[in-house]
Amino acid sequence: MTAQRVLITGAAGGVGQILRPRLRQDDRVLRLFDIAPIAPAAEGEPVEIVTGSVTDPAAVRAACEGVDAIIHLGGHSRETSWAQTLDVNVNGTQVLFEAARAAGVRRVVLASSNHAVGFRTRAEDPGDGVPADLSPRPDTYYGVSKVAIEALGSLYHSRFGLDVICVRIGMCFPEPMGVRGLSLWMSPDDGGRLFQACLSAESPGYRVIWGVSANTRGYLSLAEAEAIGYRSKDDSETFAAPILAAENAPPVPAELDLIGGGFTTTPLGEANPL
Repeated sequence: MTAQRVLITGAAGGVGQILRPRLRQDDRVLRLFDIAPIAPAAEGEPVEIVTGSVTDPAAVRAACEGVDAIIHLGGHSRETSWAQTLDVNVNGTQVLFEAARAAGVRRVVLASSNHAVGFRTRAEDPGDGVPADLSPRPDTYYGVSKVAIEALGSLYHSRFGLDVICVRIGMCFPEPMGVRGLSLWMSPDDGGRLFQACLSAESPGYRVIWGVSANTRGYLSLAEAEAIGYRSKDDSETFAAPILAAENAPPVPAELDLIGGGFTTTPLGEANPL
């Protein structure tokens, strides 16, 4: 049986490094693509390492050859200038989709972000979590770029029939960062489970889902991700006591009522804290 080949762009980044060991399977080859250095393959690890930029059409076309699915993490992962955001995050994603279409790749999983809807509020929870497919209210240039790539995913699904899953990631780190992270955290292991579900779901079409764990303090809906087979096993509450003590909370800062938290007030185009 031919092994499934999955292209991961931005594989040298934080989420890429988290997913690499968690998506490993005997019947799968991970093709790791980034402009930054990627750690070499361990003995017996089924990976292919490719150096290139998502803004280079020739490099992306070559990376897409023979690929069954793509996890697109490539791009600036924090706020930066409009020019850089547009060039890498938006134009780079269009380059990727066009290469995927030409190569006959049938599925693209996009790393979107909570910042696509950063000015939405936790008050929009109808009782079972804030829906994943909220209309956009971005909080930064970075958030705008995520809105744009979701729109590109919708376009390439509707026009060309690609399966596209947009994962609005909360925070994916070994531990939640701050009080806001207690609501938005996705553990590394849950990240592996979620992206595995995205690769395995049968004919998902176009979907927008949240990328979070089943956090006690969470307010984002898990229903959309569970519909494609995701089952969270982790909860940020494990880390709550020291975080709350360190930040003298409660009371919860008013900005935490906004999904984007402090990103809604930091200067546009300037790197901001997580």
